[in-house]
Amino acid sequence: MTTTLATAPPTEADPYPRRWAAAVVMMIAALMDLLDVTIVNVAIPSIGRDLHASQSDLQWLVSAYLLAFGATLIVSGHLGDRFGRRGLFLAGTAGFGLASLGCGLAQSPGQLIAARAVQGVLAAVLVPQVLGSFRTLFRGKERGAAFGVYGAVAGFASAVGLLLGGLLTDADLFGWGWRSVFLVNVPVAVATLAAGLVLVPSTKERSAGRPDVLGSLVLAAGLVAIVLPLVQGRENGWPLWGWVCLAAGVCAVAGLGVFEARRRAAGTVPLLPARAFRLPAFSVGVLVQLLFSVGMQGFFLVFALWLQGGERYTPMQAGVVTVAFSVGGFLTAPAADGLAVRFGRLVLGAGALMMAGGCGWVWAAVTGASTTHTGAWPLVPGLVIAGAGLGCLVVPLVNVVLSAVPGDLAGGASGIFSTAQQFGGALGAAVVGTVFFDHAGTGLTDALTAAMPWVTGTFVVCAVLCAALPRRAMSSSPAGA
Repeated sequence: MTTTLATAPPTEADPYPRRWAAAVVMMIAALMDLLDVTIVNVAIPSIGRDLHASQSDLQWLVSAYLLAFGATLIVSGHLGDRFGRRGLFLAGTAGFGLASLGCGLAQSPGQLIAARAVQGVLAAVLVPQVLGSFRTLFRGKERGAAFGVYGAVAGFASAVGLLLGGLLTDADLFGWGWRSVFLVNVPVAVATLAAGLVLVPSTKERSAGRPDVLGSLVLAAGLVAIVLPLVQGRENGWPLWGWVCLAAGVCAVAGLGVFEARRRAAGTVPLLPARAFRLPAFSVGVLVQLLFSVGMQGFFLVFALWLQGGERYTPMQAGVVTVAFSVGGFLTAPAADGLAVRFGRLVLGAGALMMAGGCGWVWAAVTGASTTHTGAWPLVPGLVIAGAGLGCLVVPLVNVVLSAVPGDLAGGASGIFSTAQQFGGALGAAVVGTVFFDHAGTGLTDALTAAMPWVTGTFVVCAVLCAALPRRAMSSSPAGA
């Protein structure tokens, strides 16, 4: 049987010759996920009107995707490490395309939410294989360059998603309207699947342990149990079952961590490695990541609803206004890592305060024009400042925190960081969205004014917590503080 270049695993002596072509294919596939959250945020008001979605339905359009992604991410990475990344990458790409088609064909909010959850699962199958393959395919300076390009693409995707979501929704191609933001993934998935079959090699880790599938199911159930009552509670009058469900979810996640800390099952990779959480810098870093995501995702959900529902912006106009946030990020992101190496947690704390200040600016601009049309220009400075803060906080956060984590835990710690980001986003859509809709009866401007203290407050708390992070990034000590 002849082994082709597409399936031959790379070796240290003979690196895979088409590694950069494979990297481009994998980054294009990952771009579907990177675009998906922002592209959908701009389209949410149009989706709500067309499908007659309830307020909680709109929250679930964001939360279902992020919850499914976060709950599946860690175990998917372990599965790829142990059984091979190529097969999971191809399956994730094909499945994401099919799930996107399901989103585009949905005829009810329930169908769309279910398809969004499937999208999230398949994105979590796809994305870890990209980053894991980069670690195997590239070495030395090439590896740094590959991750650098991926980071640039990820940052660029947020701005492109905002513009593309507005453009596709407004263009109403073939009468599809908002459905285009999902259907655009289908040809991308087909093309990358075909290219991936030819170019992406098979890679895996020889020493990878057994994935904890049962633990992953417990984690997923716990995360859903936490978010479910926060989304549905307001419409149901905050019933007792919601509080019981919330408590059960917290206990499930905490219990999983305690169980895995005491378990001695040889060869099984823990989802929540206790050794990492015993390091204060890591625990605080995960909390910063989670709270940042709460504020970010909550803000973009309610801001999009206010711009289009309250200020009567078209989806394209709303996308253009929100791009000011991405512009701020582009200004600071290139220098953020270098500054963090020199000044460590001070850079992150300053970034969190800039995000709080920028959101406070937007809050003040909206409050000051509560009876009139606000206009875009009073909002732009605040959005740029908040985006600049994001560049200083999020770009170097992993490096600063991983400087306190032993090298053998770095991979698992990165997975937990990504899960915290996704779960925080789902939590933000639930909590900030609930505050927003609770005040929407008196007008969307009043609703945004009520929600903004929650958004701003999360970034203030992040700034305070940054004081407990390591003083320097990329230190040579595994536990420097």
